[in-house]
Amino acid sequence: MWREALALALALALAALMAGAACAAEQRRWVDPHDTDPRLAQGEPPHLAVYDDAIAGAPLVVWLGGTGGKPATGPRGLYDTALQRGYRLLALSYLNTPAVSQVCVGPRLRADADCAQRFRQQRVWGAPSAGLVDDRPEDGIVPRLTRALQHLARTDPAGGWDAYLDGDAPRWSRLVLAGQSQGGGMAAFIAQTQAVAGVLMFSGGWDRGEGDIAGWYARPSATPAIRWHGTYHVAEPQAGTMARIYARLGLPAAHIHALSEPVRGGNPHGEGIGNPAYRPLWERMLPSP
Repeated sequence: MWREALALALALALAALMAGAACAAEQRRWVDPHDTDPRLAQGEPPHLAVYDDAIAGAPLVVWLGGTGGKPATGPRGLYDTALQRGYRLLALSYLNTPAVSQVCVGPRLRADADCAQRFRQQRVWGAPSAGLVDDRPEDGIVPRLTRALQHLARTDPAGGWDAYLDGDAPRWSRLVLAGQSQGGGMAAFIAQTQAVAGVLMFSGGWDRGEGDIAGWYARPSATPAIRWHGTYHVAEPQAGTMARIYARLGLPAAHIHALSEPVRGGNPHGEGIGNPAYRPLWERMLPSP
């Protein structure tokens, strides 16, 4: 009996030691956007960078939250899944209000069928010519991403962040762009012109155009279609529109995921990133690198 008790105690001690080692390997960095560029406003939600320093050369998942989303309150289960699958994570803080669905509507949309494309061009790249929102050039998603990576490379040299930079631009081939709602649309908009390692759209927006969905969805993509995934919940009011958008983007049928688990909180829009029942799907969308 005492031998069994001793063996059990040793096993528990070994498990605790291994768990402690695993926790020690996880590195977590909060990055104030103002520290990466003094032109950015003080007091913005910080970027969140998480990685396992025992895994070298891991691809980086860049998370773009939906309207009003913050890195600190992002989808923890999805974050953890990405890390467990061998990826790094950078949840980016960006200006996500107002949303394109709040700006490119009504008379403005009727007067300008390309409103959504010009909106996303401004918010993604910092193009000031669109003038649809007050975002400045330095506020663009790509400038913010670049400066966050440069800051991490300077302040955490042991982390190897320079592997995700190509001069003064992100090294797109090492990045997986993932986002929900507005953020999913931003991920798609970037991936059409930059060849990234993967694109994960969770209920990724429904930009309107002349009579139907926005024309920019039909642009040719620099990222091969096999690297894209899109989800929506069948109970979402815009489910049919998102299905057409994913098809217009050229996603393979097997990579368009119509979710149908019971909705937990009354709003199906966030189910794709919040319901742990979809963890097996997240794992398929994030193949081991």
